[in-house]
Amino acid sequence: MRSLRILAAAATLVLSLLPASAATAAPAGPPPRPAAGPVADTSLTTHTYTYADAPLGQPLKGFAPYLFPGDNLSTKYPGGLVWSYFALNEVMKDPASCAVFDWSVFEKALDEAAVWGRQVAFRFYVEYPGGSGTHPGNGIPPCLNGKMALRTNGFWGTVSPDYDDPDVIAALTSFINAFAQRYDRAGPGGTADPRIGFMSLGLVGLWGEWHTWPYDRDAADGYPDLMPTDATIRTIIGAYDAAFSNIQLEVRYPLAGTETANIGFHDDSWPYKEWRGGQLKGMTLPISMNGWDDAFLQLQLNTGTENRWTTQSIGGEARPEIQGSLYTDWPNGSNQVDDVLAATELTHITWMINQTGAGGYSTSDPKVAAGVRKMGYNLHIPQANFNATAAGTFKVGVTMQNTGVAPFYYPWTTVIGLRDAAGTIVKTWDTSWDLRQVQPLTIRAFPDWNAGAGYLDYGRPVNFSTTLSTAGVPAGSYSLVLKVRNPLETVTPAVLRARPAASRLTDWVIDQWRPALPLSFANANQGTDGWVNLGAVSTSGTCTGDCVAPSVPAGLAVTGVTSSSVGLSWAGGPAATASSTAAAPASSPAGR
Repeated sequence: MRSLRILAAAATLVLSLLPASAATAAPAGPPPRPAAGPVADTSLTTHTYTYADAPLGQPLKGFAPYLFPGDNLSTKYPGGLVWSYFALNEVMKDPASCAVFDWSVFEKALDEAAVWGRQVAFRFYVEYPGGSGTHPGNGIPPCLNGKMALRTNGFWGTVSPDYDDPDVIAALTSFINAFAQRYDRAGPGGTADPRIGFMSLGLVGLWGEWHTWPYDRDAADGYPDLMPTDATIRTIIGAYDAAFSNIQLEVRYPLAGTETANIGFHDDSWPYKEWRGGQLKGMTLPISMNGWDDAFLQLQLNTGTENRWTTQSIGGEARPEIQGSLYTDWPNGSNQVDDVLAATELTHITWMINQTGAGGYSTSDPKVAAGVRKMGYNLHIPQANFNATAAGTFKVGVTMQNTGVAPFYYPWTTVIGLRDAAGTIVKTWDTSWDLRQVQPLTIRAFPDWNAGAGYLDYGRPVNFSTTLSTAGVPAGSYSLVLKVRNPLETVTPAVLRARPAASRLTDWVIDQWRPALPLSFANANQGTDGWVNLGAVSTSGTCTGDCVAPSVPAGLAVTGVTSSSVGLSWAGGPAATASSTAAAPASSPAGR
């Protein structure tokens, strides 16, 4: 874990890293509302449901504690993520080739997080002052030895490669492509590896945060510039954008190449207020809300990228100095904690590194609970439409809406099921519904938009529907239920025990396994097992095999009886007869 540190990179540095077009760019303004979709089918019976707070522990949102091998994550604040750094040379280890990778250390981390029912958010780096404690400080891979210039950052004591060197660029690009090939399409149907949550781009600069302060473009302080050129930055950003289709990517700043890239942002000083020249201003909120000119959101407003959250995730780290007191004055802030509610609503943050809070917050603290529920998605089912009886095929409609600040960013499968009186799921149907369509109903307006104070309508309730078949379902009374399948469910203890020796966890760690967190709706009818009870439905039963009832043959007659059989004959046609011998149970009188 990185220690507390000064991140006060001069505003001239950060602003100089923005693309040249930012000099004339303007805020994008309110995002256009998604088009209205199909309306609910009111020819079916409408079932309405009561809102209730969702559980604190939700997948892919909330607080991410650091992942330390052997740590007991059940003692942390409930949540579905962990955070970890990795040195590039921990996977790029071959001195002879920058195209050969050993993923064992990364695989172990993914599996250990899965043991605790969590996905991993992570970043690879090449320079980390002092190391993370479990990962080395120098992450330069040995395949680059002797191929590029090495520079020393005397302030932090790190060795920095020449990021503009063609061999360095090729090595970083090789990693990006190899990682995407292995993990971006490793899940069901070519989706992301189910163990991965969010990838912070990393690779460049201190801690992989895309700055080398004070050895940066601010030449006035007399330090040499160790940052790559805009051309190099565009090459690396472009390589990420081209290689990945599924894993959510995040980068520290809206740098050259991010203007239209499918890459979100990551605020490493969320929502800290910093003293400079006797003034205390925010590092997250924009100038219009007493932020510095290099604040996280100001840089997005400068580049017109403040709505990137609608499709790409926003993450961050609660600044270490304020992690323990972050929610003390929720929904406001105090001292060096900025307005937490405003920062949540305007960054649209889904998750954050918060090591101190994850280990120290109480689940009974209502301020923390309100803060974590406000992050990311908060899905609610206000109604469903279906009839109480089903025969053959039947239609089900479900309305979902989002009262959070961001969408759910992955295409996890929504499943409809039938549960019998004993609580057993007897039938399931996978739907094609896309949860990513369920956008926040309202969004907070930036003062810079001049769109009025307060909140704007944005998302809409989304009416999903599907037609299901009762084929194979016995006649009876059931509960119609719904859940969202967490793909981490596929990482079972049996799967973990079958891993190759190089990346296999110890039996002791595997024995700590617990089920993946279900994605829960903010509904009173949400069960702890992940299933939402939509209501009662009865089926008349259907047949899936030879479904024609037998008829009595014409002219049926008994032709003979023994102790174990009965001979029968019947008419088969105008001039035909047939006979058959049927065995009777040995314990039963023949012919019973």
